[in-house]
Amino acid sequence: MKPGDAGPRASRPVVVRFPVEPVEAAVEADAMDAAVRAASVVVRGPLFGVAALPPEDGARWRVVAAVTDPCPQIARDGLNSRLWFRAKDEARDKAERRALLAAVARLERERVDDLDVEGTRYRVVRAEEYAVTGPDGIEQPRPTDHEPLVPDWERTTKDPDIDDELILDPDLPVTPTQAVERVAMRGLRYTGERFPQDVRADARRALRTHPDVLLLPATFTVVEQKPHSWKPVIGPHATAHAARKSLDFALTWMWPRMYGVIPYDAEPTVDARTWAARASTDESVAEAAEYAEAADALRVGRVNRLEFQDAVYRIVRTRRLLRWGPDGPEGPRPSDVNSQEPTRIHLGLDEDGNVLQAD
Repeated sequence: MKPGDAGPRASRPVVVRFPVEPVEAAVEADAMDAAVRAASVVVRGPLFGVAALPPEDGARWRVVAAVTDPCPQIARDGLNSRLWFRAKDEARDKAERRALLAAVARLERERVDDLDVEGTRYRVVRAEEYAVTGPDGIEQPRPTDHEPLVPDWERTTKDPDIDDELILDPDLPVTPTQAVERVAMRGLRYTGERFPQDVRADARRALRTHPDVLLLPATFTVVEQKPHSWKPVIGPHATAHAARKSLDFALTWMWPRMYGVIPYDAEPTVDARTWAARASTDESVAEAAEYAEAADALRVGRVNRLEFQDAVYRIVRTRRLLRWGPDGPEGPRPSDVNSQEPTRIHLGLDEDGNVLQAD
């Protein structure tokens, strides 16, 4: 799979704007430096989310469920829950609640990717996740990527959401580097023999049906270095710091329990730091100290590479592109794999929004 393959002429031009504000100009200069260092593109595969087209927004689609799910059915289940809670908590009257619950019932039985509910169109959308590699491997966070002035490592603090209130509009002006990347990635498709024939056929068809591409905001993922590849471990996240926090949590709480360093039934407040502080010669205390020391090293500045127990972890910058056609964003392809069947997720509701406990 590679960019730059000859594709059909896009249905719309890419409108370019030049940054005039100092911060935006610095971000653009940073992007130009990254483009110079780029050597190749590696593609992980498709991700899925949900976009909505409300009547009041005209032709502007909005992401309502982040485009981060690994299979279409997970995104459909997310839409199912969204509509169920809307029926329970936000419906203005019985008629609206009936319409919402009818949509929920369809999502429980069918693989529905396009749904009209009370004038709003919902669509399961598909994006391709990829990253750029250079002399030092997969691209790491850039100096101008968002970072908190004072890093907050509290687990109870909510980190920014991916694609929060994101508007999808292929006609919005973009910077020069964004325009170059959009044009270069128009022809991205699966070509290698290792991909099944139906996957390659769907990829070729998508160039015709959805010839334009939109670049979604960058995300950040924790990966582990393997002999000939990088394995995603945790993520994606909206910021590099959120990815570091997730690695810190894995080192201090999740992995010690998974690997028997801390008893799995220990109090939730117990982590590697508190376990290592115990006055004991127990072997697990020494092991917990190793986890705590690795987590402490992660907190020294903006650390994007960490060695721990013969493994190398890195915070990398991942990208996503969404194809666009005459009817808007691309949905799932026939060859996309569903890991589960549609199913009922919530209890029933009556017309007044009350949960049917005996259902």
